[in-house]
Amino acid sequence: MPPAPCPGPSRRDALALGAFGLTLPQLLAARETAPPRRPKACIVLFLLGAPPQQETWDPKPDAPVEARGDLGVIRSATPGLLLGETMVKTSRHTEKIAVLRAVSTNDNSHSSSGYYMTTGYPHAPVGVENAKPGAPNDWPSLGGVVRRVLQPHCKLPAAVTLPEQSANDGNLLWPGQDAGFLGRSADPWLLACEPEKGRFDVPGLTLPADVSEPRFDSRRQLLGSIDRLPASADERGIGAKAFELIASQQARKAFDLDSEDVRTRDRYGRSRFGQSCLLVRRLVESGVPLIRVNWTRVPNAPNNGHWDTHSKNTEGVKRLMPILDTAYTALLEDLSDRGMIDDTLVVWCAEFGRTPKLNGAGGRDHWGPVFSVALAGGGVKGGAVYGASDKLAAYPRDGRVTPQDLHATIYHCLGIPRDTEIRDAQGRPLPICRGEPVKAILG
Repeated sequence: MPPAPCPGPSRRDALALGAFGLTLPQLLAARETAPPRRPKACIVLFLLGAPPQQETWDPKPDAPVEARGDLGVIRSATPGLLLGETMVKTSRHTEKIAVLRAVSTNDNSHSSSGYYMTTGYPHAPVGVENAKPGAPNDWPSLGGVVRRVLQPHCKLPAAVTLPEQSANDGNLLWPGQDAGFLGRSADPWLLACEPEKGRFDVPGLTLPADVSEPRFDSRRQLLGSIDRLPASADERGIGAKAFELIASQQARKAFDLDSEDVRTRDRYGRSRFGQSCLLVRRLVESGVPLIRVNWTRVPNAPNNGHWDTHSKNTEGVKRLMPILDTAYTALLEDLSDRGMIDDTLVVWCAEFGRTPKLNGAGGRDHWGPVFSVALAGGGVKGGAVYGASDKLAAYPRDGRVTPQDLHATIYHCLGIPRDTEIRDAQGRPLPICRGEPVKAILG
C-alpha cells in the first residue's frame, strides 16, 4: 500500500470558505495552529548477544541451581511478578510494562535468529551463523517497512538505527537490518555515533569546514541537474535526503545532547547505551516514529561487553545489568514525565534467549526455543504477563509468541494495519506481516 498523501483542504473545506468568510490561507493557518495529536512512535532496544531470561524477566527460583543460576529474585511493583535480582530499578516500573514470557524463534544462531526478530520472517534455512545479507533472505526490517509506509513527521527519516549495526565478531553484519527488496531509499538511517563522547558520524549532518553556504546551495542546484539524468529513484532519493538533512536545523538540534540538563544526562548513565537512549528520546520528540538502539561491543572488555555469556554468566549479568537497568528506567521515566509514554512503545528484546542449564564454564549458551520480550507504554497494558515457559525456562508452556506476532503487535501500536501491502522486486503485493497482535496485552 503506498503512503497516504499529505492531508490537504477537501472539497467540503472549500465550500465552507464562503459560508464563514474564510480565505484559503486562513483555513490553512487554522489547521497549522490547532494542537496536533502526538504521532505514535516505537523504540526498539535490541540487546546484542541476548540477556538470559532466567536472570531477567523469567526467573525460576524453585529450579535446581544448575538451571536457576546463582542470582536471586526480587519482587516488583506488580503483585506476583518476580524479576532477576539485578533489575532493581526496573522492578519499580512494571506497572508500565507487559512481559511476553514465551517468545520463540527455534533458532540458536545470532545472525539468522536476529534476522527473524528484526524482519518478522524466518531465515531460510534456520540456524545459520554469519548469514549473509541478500536474497532469498532479503525481507525488509521493521524500520524499512515503517520508512516505506509511514510519512515522516519531520525532516528526519521515519526510521533510524543507532549507534551501530548488529554484527558478529569480525564485524560480520547480520542480514535483515536494511530495507531488503524495498530498495535503498527505504533503508533505516544508520547513525554511527558515540553520544557519550559527543561524536556522531552522520553523513551530511554538518557542512564540511571548506563548504560555505553559497557553495552548498550551488551543490544542491547541481544535484538537481544530476537528478534529471538517468538514474534509479533510490539514488536520487538518497541524494536529496542527504542535502535535506544537511540543511535541517531540526536534525542538528536533535543531536545536541549538550543542551540537555546535566542531571538528565547523568540519570541515563554516561555509557554509550545510556546516552543513546537519551538521544532516542530527543529523536521521538523531533517526530521520528521508529528508532532502534543496538547494544554494542566494548573493545577489550570482558566478553567484548555484550550479552553473549557463554562463560561466567553471573559475573556478566552483574556487570551489564546496571547499565541497562539505569538507561531503560530513565527512558521510561523521562517519557512519562514529558507526557510521551502513552504514544511511545518501548520494546526490550534480543535475538534469542539463553540455555536452561549452565554449562561447565558457568555460562549459558544460545537458546531460541523460548525467551522473554518486554513492551512498555504505547498502547500496552502495564503489569501484564502473557505466556509462560516450563519449570526450567526451556520451552513454551503456553501462550507462545513468534516474531511475526511481535511485529504485528508493534504495527498495531503504531497504527499501521497489518494487512498493509508492500511490493517485492517483481512488483508482487505482500502483506507486511503474517502474525497476530498479542491482544491480551493491548490496552
